[in-house]
Amino acid sequence: MIIDKDENITIITQEKLSVTALVKAIESSYDKFKNHHIIVSLTSIKSISLQDIIEFLRVSNAHRSDNKSFVIITDEVNLDEMPDELVVVPTMQEAYDIIEMEDIERDLGF
Repeated sequence: MIIDKDENITIITQEKLSVTALVKAIESSYDKFKNHHIIVSLTSIKSISLQDIIEFLRVSNAHRSDNKSFVIITDEVNLDEMPDELVVVPTMQEAYDIIEMEDIERDLGF
């Protein structure tokens, strides 16, 4: 797991961990970046399932309930199959765009 920071955004890049191990690593290190928006990049995984993405549901829901964005990047899944509770996009630029839009929505009180 590689962790980079960009202002108020923490970018977590999956290296060699399985998705389940990555989720556990995020949960155990959560205090380090709980006050930032989180982008999880899974672009290095060439075969990922809907069940793998759902592994992030608990940590995503907890993070979003604190008015912070949680975005997953992968282009290996059918985005139409993703649960509405998870934000999954195919590129880093779209992840930044989502965070910007969600910040605007929070500022407007949505």
